[in-house]
Amino acid sequence: MKYPWIDEFLMEKPGVTRDHQKDWNWMRYQIGGKMFAAVCMDDDNKPYYITLKLEPMEGDFLRKQYEDIIPGYYMNKTHWNSVKADGAVPDDLLKDILDKAYDIVFKSLTKKKQKEILGTRDPSMSDEEFMKNVDERVKRLKG
Repeated sequence: MKYPWIDEFLMEKPGVTRDHQKDWNWMRYQIGGKMFAAVCMDDDNKPYYITLKLEPMEGDFLRKQYEDIIPGYYMNKTHWNSVKADGAVPDDLLKDILDKAYDIVFKSLTKKKQKEILGTRDPSMSDEEFMKNVDERVKRLKG
């Protein structure tokens, strides 16, 4: 695969979990129990697509710009897009759209869940400081 950094890149994000969906042979990346990206593998466990969630207009735009970005493989073609794992999509662009996929799903979570994910509390912090810190992190993620 041209993008060997994907697993580490995604697992560094707050609250991300990973599981292997055996029936499809996909490595799924989730936040708050909702998938935002997956690495789809063939029968030899070789990645062939990186599937991720995007806003419909952005996904459509990128599919027109890059032949290696296609409508989501075995997914809703409006919201999901797949990048060929051996394709020519620049690393920086793939990182950017993986960040966006994470943000889209993060924003769809309840405020309580968002705060659980972002809220690692320093014991010396007051309740007020802690909530202010969490609110600032949520605001930054929402852009």
